[in-house]
Amino acid sequence: MTTLLYTDPRFLGHRTGDHPENASRLVHIHDHLQASGLADRCQRAAWEPARPEWLAAVHDPGYLEHLAQFIRGGGRAIEADTVVSPGSLDAALLAAGAVADAVTRVIRGDAGRALCLVRPPGHHARRAAAMGFCLLNNVAIGARMATDVLETPLDRVLIVDWDVHHGNGTQETFWSDPRVGFFSIHRWPFYPGTGAVDETGTGPGLGATLNLPVAYGTSRGEYLARFAGELERFADKIRPQLVLLSAGFDSHRLDPIGSLGLESEDFTALTRTVLDVARQHAAGRIVSVLEGGYNPPVLAQCVGLHLEELLGEE
Repeated sequence: MTTLLYTDPRFLGHRTGDHPENASRLVHIHDHLQASGLADRCQRAAWEPARPEWLAAVHDPGYLEHLAQFIRGGGRAIEADTVVSPGSLDAALLAAGAVADAVTRVIRGDAGRALCLVRPPGHHARRAAAMGFCLLNNVAIGARMATDVLETPLDRVLIVDWDVHHGNGTQETFWSDPRVGFFSIHRWPFYPGTGAVDETGTGPGLGATLNLPVAYGTSRGEYLARFAGELERFADKIRPQLVLLSAGFDSHRLDPIGSLGLESEDFTALTRTVLDVARQHAAGRIVSVLEGGYNPPVLAQCVGLHLEELLGEE
């Protein structure tokens, strides 16, 4: 299967200084993928920043205007953990546009898979608020493209989130939507305080959310086994036509913010499990979106292993 790779130096324009989510994350990834030859095995696509109507499917227009005004006015900390710079809005729009474009091309059949190496990350961004380093919820915008925006929408999408932090913004977006299944494995108890096992959705979306909280100190083997078993059962229920992946790498044991004791090679196993689900239900269609991971050299190695697995069936 052809794999699309979305990268752009304009993402570095989101300047955060010595903040954990900084431009060196993508610089290390880029250098590693070039040196390893993995980047050359992917196809590239030109794309446009996210359009207002795509954003409005996830975010309140008033929030989008507030975000733009805050950045134009020279604001720095838009919330306790999230900083911005003059180039942040352009980077965020480009990131959301990359995921929207990847979803469009994969559904259309131009490629089987895509990896979006974007920043700022997105899975904490709520409908009307920035949160946890995130401005726009990239993966949620991609899911809404698939179910609401495209001319021939999909009936069922599965979002898998293996970031060490619970994707509260994504869960909130699809809390009552039965068309989008949300599966999250994350450290518990931990930031942002959501993601308990009894959080399963509401109304028509009841049962379309599955949280798998994991205690610090859980063995790698148990973590991987629980992830595979629960995800496979949940995917059998959702029967997705497309799989979206919030790919955070901050559960690595050397991550300075997260850590669940994982080693780099564990992300090969996690990727393989998601690929198996996508092959069984979604004709192999996956769009992977970068979320966390704050040890840049380790992050680059993990992303390389993740991409190598995505490319494995070319």
